[in-house]
Amino acid sequence: MTSPTPAPRGGVARVCRYLYRVPLLLVHITVFLPLILIGMLPPWGELRVGEDTFGAKVVNWWQGGLMWIFGFRLSRVGQPLPGAVLFVANHVSWVDISILHSQRMMGFVAKREIASWPLVGWLAARGQTIFHQRGNTESLGGVMQVMADRLRAGKAVGVFPEGRTRGGHEVGPFHARIFQAAVETGVPVQPVALVYGMKGDAQTIVAFGPGESFAANFLRLLGEPARHTEVHFLEPIGTQDLEGRRRIAETSRARIVAAMSTQ
Repeated sequence: MTSPTPAPRGGVARVCRYLYRVPLLLVHITVFLPLILIGMLPPWGELRVGEDTFGAKVVNWWQGGLMWIFGFRLSRVGQPLPGAVLFVANHVSWVDISILHSQRMMGFVAKREIASWPLVGWLAARGQTIFHQRGNTESLGGVMQVMADRLRAGKAVGVFPEGRTRGGHEVGPFHARIFQAAVETGVPVQPVALVYGMKGDAQTIVAFGPGESFAANFLRLLGEPARHTEVHFLEPIGTQDLEGRRRIAETSRARIVAAMSTQ
């Protein structure tokens, strides 16, 4: 990745972006979100549309629209695996979840604090999110069981093995334990590289700044210039092909770092 580009501060262009994006966001939430929730209800939400359900498709559409309003111009490289799969991605910001949800329906493992965030927490709870209390061994054990149950049921689960965001400067080490559910159930692991900006020059802009709250980050990103964003679905890893969750974790991270360094 290239050196990070400083985030713009103020200016007429930023004000103009707020003037048209805020109304679009309000319409997206107040008009289209209720329609999406209706579309997720049975029986039509359970109708098959290709390899997914109609309910999953409308979530993809709504999340993609939300990211478009924020200025993320998404392009996908590779294809997400269908069925039961553990998706693992680098973690930059809260937008990671929305971007991945725009591509494939999956239940995320996320910190419990997200449940209290305006709008995003409410959406996360309805998007099959598995909330985890950091530092709580008992909570992690319960999360692992829920992950395994969902994978056995043929559903997809998404995790950020770094465990937290890191300012966008680097991809931190992957915690191996989070891969245990995939090893137990024998489902494949698919690494996903999220690249913000041209050659990743906006990773630090999208990420939370020092001491920046969710609300502050949300409002700041709403005024940022439109940026190209790539979602790389990388070569899957068969849990039977590599021995042990640590090898799987290291291989997943290596593939993500390699994909980001070639941009």
